[in-house]
Amino acid sequence: MNFLKYASLLFITVLAFTACQQPKPPAVKPPPSFKKVFNIDYTEVRRYFSTGYSFNEKGYELDPNWRFSIPSDDSVHIYNPKRKIFVNAPLIWDHDSVFNIAWAYLRLKKLSKDSMIFQVLRVSGKVVDNENSNVYMTLYANNYIKNVLHKEPLAMQVFTRKDTLFIKRKVTEATLDHKKAFAARNVAQLISRSPLVTVERVVNDDRADTDNDGPPIDYLSPEYNITIRKAYDDFNYYFTIYVDEKGQMSFGKSMVPLDPEFAESYPRIMKGIVNGYMKAYLKVIPGTTLGMPHTSEVIVSVKGTKS
Repeated sequence: MNFLKYASLLFITVLAFTACQQPKPPAVKPPPSFKKVFNIDYTEVRRYFSTGYSFNEKGYELDPNWRFSIPSDDSVHIYNPKRKIFVNAPLIWDHDSVFNIAWAYLRLKKLSKDSMIFQVLRVSGKVVDNENSNVYMTLYANNYIKNVLHKEPLAMQVFTRKDTLFIKRKVTEATLDHKKAFAARNVAQLISRSPLVTVERVVNDDRADTDNDGPPIDYLSPEYNITIRKAYDDFNYYFTIYVDEKGQMSFGKSMVPLDPEFAESYPRIMKGIVNGYMKAYLKVIPGTTLGMPHTSEVIVSVKGTKS
């Protein structure tokens, strides 16, 4: 009996000791706070890809256009470039260092009274696409820009020498090989110089960049409708042209899949339209990026009527 009592006592002691050794649940971390930077005015000075450039290979430009202050941990006072006014927008903590600021998901990488760095996140169904979240934003405090860098905040929203060298390289490549053409930030212009020809730039609102009130992105695939009266025949073709750095046009490709029976004849006709009507009747101004003219691709819908 003494043995049983001893064993029972030992079991109870071990049980109590084990219970005491159970790990405590981790403490719930409070959401991070922007309190130390409340009411400081910031200006975005650079937006760039993980490559370090503000342009990608297709010519898409990241525009540093954010200006804001944070009055509280749940709101941001941000400039709307389309309305040209500052507006209040929500600031919502999601998890870890991820926030939804003015309806954009951002991961905070650095926070100080002088500067902030965010990673722009691509989110689908509340899941972060880390592989394609490759854009970063750097913002400086206006006081830092004025009193340390001795510049005006808006003067900081310019591209760097690194961006300029990148575009110079791409200009050279596109000059040597038109298939390496890239989108011009200021698109190539096709202008009629004949009363027989009308030219209309197509406004593709569905290709506008509505995220963060950014700039429209229809410059990536500029498109024109061209109508030629008193043509040799009625025709309607949809294709691309290359406009080089000197404003010279050349046929690109059909925008419509061609049946095998037309694979040779239709491109020949479209080349003839470019080399004949379009070169005779259009004034062409090449597209430019960072002030540099370069080869870019333009979509054209060309309609000819005999009347």
